[in-house]
Amino acid sequence: MPKKSINDIRVPTYDDLFTNEEQRQEAKLEKIMEVPVEDIQEFKNHPFRVRNDEQMSELVKSISENGILVPVLIRPHPNGHGYEMISGHRRMNAAMVNGQEKIQAIVRELTDDQATIIMVDSNIQRENILPTERGFAYKMKLDAMIRQSGRPKDNGSQVGNHLKGKKSIEVLAEEERKSKNQIHRFIRLTELIEPLRDMVDGIRSDGKKIAFNPAVELSYLSKENQQLVVKNIEGLDLTPSHAQTIRMKELSRENRLDENVIYSIMTEEKANQKEKLSFKMEDINEYFPKNYTPREKSEVILKLLKGWAKRRNKEQER
Repeated sequence: MPKKSINDIRVPTYDDLFTNEEQRQEAKLEKIMEVPVEDIQEFKNHPFRVRNDEQMSELVKSISENGILVPVLIRPHPNGHGYEMISGHRRMNAAMVNGQEKIQAIVRELTDDQATIIMVDSNIQRENILPTERGFAYKMKLDAMIRQSGRPKDNGSQVGNHLKGKKSIEVLAEEERKSKNQIHRFIRLTELIEPLRDMVDGIRSDGKKIAFNPAVELSYLSKENQQLVVKNIEGLDLTPSHAQTIRMKELSRENRLDENVIYSIMTEEKANQKEKLSFKMEDINEYFPKNYTPREKSEVILKLLKGWAKRRNKEQER
């Protein structure tokens, strides 16, 4: 029998000497702690907005009267300073409104992917989730599931060993009780620029909105062309139909979409619109400087028409 090296000899620790096994297992259990709210940071790229709506007012009132009934879930922050919120952003906000400096919390050791999945699952079932919030949440969870399955992000539809022979997107769709196509369409909203995201969420201060299906099609446009769509929505005070956005997507794939084409498509008469005047851009382009945008051309035309109407009224008064 080989002689043991001194390095093989295990020196008893303080815990070995002064605690028993039951005490050591107890120390590993999660406990509810009082944690200063200033030590808790928001989850990185948290997709769910904390809104000061009627439900928040009710939560603030409830916490004021009864305290926090369900502790928040946090983890030691990856940067080594304080904690990161996993589940309980709204409860912590309500506690802060009530002037609380500490909050009851469960501290749990979690990997980034574990934390992401728990964060999404604990929020996604709320009734007032906005479309783009759902899209970003699905994207974060799907990416985490793909990483956990050991597959590269660009091959995320492949089967993960721990998913029992199913693809990550299939598991996510089953958990959310939606089709794979629905999950993909929500995730497409994350490709929209912010003004379009706000329109599909219906949170613009000017009240401008865009339906879910047209928004999904617009997500396939370049960021530059999306900006042009927003410019026309604001300038013409109209939004493109689903059919129009499909045409834009097709033309974009063919590299045939530009400012004039977007304007022409958006000013076409829709089946559900009242009769209105429309004409092709090529019929009027020769009358304007080349650097004029469609909106500038429209403004000039309206200005000239107003002048013509005033002169006509004066002639009729004579």
